[in-house]
Amino acid sequence: MADNIKERLDRVKELIQQPDFLEGKGLSNEVNIRIFCYDAEDEMTVRHFISQLKGNQSLHCHLIIQNLYDIFLEICEELDILDAIPEMEASEGSAFTLEQLHAAVGEEEFVEKMKYEPHVDGDVLMLTGVGEVYPFMRIHTILEALQPHFSDIPILVMYPGKFDGRHVKLFNKLQPNDYYRAFNVI
Repeated sequence: MADNIKERLDRVKELIQQPDFLEGKGLSNEVNIRIFCYDAEDEMTVRHFISQLKGNQSLHCHLIIQNLYDIFLEICEELDILDAIPEMEASEGSAFTLEQLHAAVGEEEFVEKMKYEPHVDGDVLMLTGVGEVYPFMRIHTILEALQPHFSDIPILVMYPGKFDGRHVKLFNKLQPNDYYRAFNVI
């Protein structure tokens, strides 16, 4: 990741508008999931880039941006557990709280929040908030759950870490998880 993050993000903006990207060409019949890796220290630059993309009416694609952390908070709010989380963590500890949250909020709930119909040519599902939602949800489990529902449009993950084509390693520090159905971009 030696080159400039802003230059790399500009190339992402170009990439998501290209017909080959939108159609998943060149992926050897694999699912059209791409991962844009960046250093965690560049998070604010990436967030600014995403906020600029949201309002860009000149894009030659339809960008659907889903922030995983915002979805997590929304699910917790709907389950009426959001306000109880800090108290539970204080009284029962982080491990217990995380276990309870994993039992209450799974990848199916995330998928339900992201699903929409019909998918249209030119749609691109961009996943953000990957670092924010950790440890409540991991990207490899979300991607596995999304595949059956979004196989006809590209998914682009904005990932604060490394992906070597086989393992995702959040923040380039945590224990890597296997995920081999995606492709690195830029």
